Amino acid sequence: MAERAIVTLEETLTALVEGKKYTTLRDILVTMNASDIAALFEEMPEAKLPLLFRLLPKELAAETFVEMEPEAQELLIQGFSDNELKDVVDELYVDDAVDIVEEMPANVVKRILKQADPEMRKMINEILKYPDDSAGSIMTTEYVSRRPVMTAEEAIKRIRRTGVDKETIYTCYVTDNNRKLIGMISIRTLLLSEDDDVLEEIMESNVISVNTLEDQESVAQMFAKYNFVALPVVDQENRLVGIVTVDDAIDVMQEEATEDFEKLAGMTPSDKPYLRTGVLETWKSRIPWLLVLMLSATLTSMVITGFETSLAAYSALIAFIPMLTGTGGNSGTQASVAVIRGLSLGEVEFTDTVQVIWKEIRVAVMCGVTLAACNFVKLILVDRMLFHNQAVTIPVAAVICLTMVCTVICAKVAGCVLPLLAERIHLDPAVMASPFISTVVDVMTLVIYFQVARVILHI
Repeated sequence: MAERAIVTLEETLTALVEGKKYTTLRDILVTMNASDIAALFEEMPEAKLPLLFRLLPKELAAETFVEMEPEAQELLIQGFSDNELKDVVDELYVDDAVDIVEEMPANVVKRILKQADPEMRKMINEILKYPDDSAGSIMTTEYVSRRPVMTAEEAIKRIRRTGVDKETIYTCYVTDNNRKLIGMISIRTLLLSEDDDVLEEIMESNVISVNTLEDQESVAQMFAKYNFVALPVVDQENRLVGIVTVDDAIDVMQEEATEDFEKLAGMTPSDKPYLRTGVLETWKSRIPWLLVLMLSATLTSMVITGFETSLAAYSALIAFIPMLTGTGGNSGTQASVAVIRGLSLGEVEFTDTVQVIWKEIRVAVMCGVTLAACNFVKLILVDRMLFHNQAVTIPVAAVICLTMVCTVICAKVAGCVLPLLAERIHLDPAVMASPFISTVVDVMTLVIYFQVARVILHI
């Protein structure tokens, strides 16, 4: 139903544009949310975008512009007059302007900065100096701050005069004459306080803040942990330089989750939507990992080659290699994903390695024994009795099932240790996820398989 409604709306807007019913069109658009308008514009012909965008009121136009994809933003900017571009830039919050500048080509950036007022230009350039993926790179400098000697009445009056230009006014930060952060107070507390209450007496002095160089993923985790609406950002001398708002934290969480999924799948992360990423660019992001994994898989071939004589004597063993390697890979992936999630949420640290390994060993023993028992029943009842595969003897079944137990244990230990080691040496734990772990576990499984066969079957 939702998809059908969107299609109907698109058709309605298209009909209104073609019929030049601009007043009706504007009346419809102003009732919509900016993100919905941006999504709708994405489906409209590019030639219609400038006309549709010009129908929006100034503030709604700026909000919609922020929600649009970089390609559509660039298209609009190229069609804007200098005055139109200035109107949009003037309505943007600094952090949104920075995000747009980072995505645009140099010639477009030059136009944007040229139309920005000197103060906006200074703030944009200041934020651009911070490293990518740092708190400084996602913060905004448009926040409410007051001096500790002000009264609640004075603070509220000042917020009324200046709050319209701030990204959020729900939290007021208290700073001294050197801009050092000494406290914070919510707008709720201000409204419920007496007019002559002094801020330093009613403020919260234990303020949680982050440094400008703090990793943005850690900052996003703090929002989830403390339920913040905004988080102050300070420099090395504890001077307040900006705030990170919850909408920016949500964007970071989405970006980091997408990046981790791509690494889990053995791909180089991309910041473009799937359908907007070219075939050549997609090939470049995937082929390095495929080459590495293909070459690493030669280890598996080397192990099999080394046991050719054993396999020739007991050909029945060959049929169960895929099942054992697949089970090992799945077991390792389960452990690695659980540990990677724990690391990303701050639930697990490298110092917890022994505890994590001990837990995974106990889980692995239970999983391995359960799988082996079920597999033994299946080998005897199905393979031997039902399908009359006489090569599946009791000793062969014992080899397969014992290998299953050992493989699950080794795979889960490897799956939990490798991400922890990656975190320790400051690599992304997601790199140690399923593709890499599966290759390692495949080799371990085959070595265990043939060694167990050699002991039990005397080959």
